[in-house]
Amino acid sequence: MNATPRGPLQDVRVIDLTTVMLGPFSTQILGEMGADVIKIEPPGGDIGRWTGVGKSPGMSAAYMMKGRNKRSVVLDLKKAEAREPLKRLVETADVFVHNIRPKAAGRIGIDYESISAWKEDIVYAAATGYGESGPYVDKPAYDDLIQGASGLAALFGAVTGTPRYGPSVLADKTMGLFLTYAITMALFHRERTGEGQRVHVPMYESFSAFVMNEHMQGRMYEPPEGPAGYQRMLTPHRRPYPTADGHICVLPYNDKHWAKFFDVAGRPELTSDPRFADQPSRSANIDALYEIVGGVMQTRTSAEWLSILEEADIPVMPMNQPEDLFDCPHLSAVGMFPEVDHPTEGRMRHIKVPINFSKTPGGYYRHPEQLGASTGTVLEEVGYSPEDIAALREAGAAGKSDG
Repeated sequence: MNATPRGPLQDVRVIDLTTVMLGPFSTQILGEMGADVIKIEPPGGDIGRWTGVGKSPGMSAAYMMKGRNKRSVVLDLKKAEAREPLKRLVETADVFVHNIRPKAAGRIGIDYESISAWKEDIVYAAATGYGESGPYVDKPAYDDLIQGASGLAALFGAVTGTPRYGPSVLADKTMGLFLTYAITMALFHRERTGEGQRVHVPMYESFSAFVMNEHMQGRMYEPPEGPAGYQRMLTPHRRPYPTADGHICVLPYNDKHWAKFFDVAGRPELTSDPRFADQPSRSANIDALYEIVGGVMQTRTSAEWLSILEEADIPVMPMNQPEDLFDCPHLSAVGMFPEVDHPTEGRMRHIKVPINFSKTPGGYYRHPEQLGASTGTVLEEVGYSPEDIAALREAGAAGKSDG
């Protein structure tokens, strides 16, 4: 672990009031890229601290990922005494980010007008469920709800016969990426102009745009040329294909791939079949084409197909279980899951920063902290004396002692 941040966001300070997954995933990335992320938590902590497997209270595996490179400060923003500490922190910051619904944000005084009055050039980022001009503005939003409302669960249903949610927090993590690029773009604008601004990332609209990018299809036109839905995604034959001893992922894509595939599959006559002669024809007959592929793949083992298809330069990959990733030769070679020693949680794996910068690489700089571990240190940085901090603790406005 490199204790000195070297990422492109070095010297950017982020005041992070986000919880659960969407916001913390975004600020995890900002921290990996070198930002000083000060995570403001309520006295009970971010609920993500108790999500999933954990060795110590408040230090779940979920938090151990999203809490890295952050300093934990406990402030009870419902108490008047916490107002001034928050103001002092904002005055030192470049970014203020939260995922609190608009009315609630206004009640505790963290709306844009209040925060920008303290720091005029602040990049203020809010990630909430719905756009503020629509009737859903005050509805709660969670990953499952947004997967369903955006049409994604129905798309699963169109393939499997039963609507279902993806077995990953797809909406939250995707929106975390939206939030990350929105913040960094706003920082770029501020670098050029000196202007801060308010950035709002609504989950429903953003994830609907993400899902519908390829699924607009006939509804792209007015009047419609057909229904929404990209047929290649919706055929039940698009799946990891069963082989003689398991499953494999194969995707011949262009004309060259398909000609080679028909040859190695022992079906060269299909190259001249008008149904599969070019991309438009294959798209129109995708169910039949993928059904043929599915039948062919059962004739050999997964290892045999990997060898044959790689030799023919046809896109192919093994179908891994999550457990298999820890033994994948490629991921092992690139050091995807390095081990570190955490001061309270012991030996642990983490996930490397997957992108690379030649000049400003990001990294793992700071261990995930126990709840409130940096409260005293951070408050001292903005001018509070030990006596002042003790008074804030006595009032219940600040968290537990450091360490």
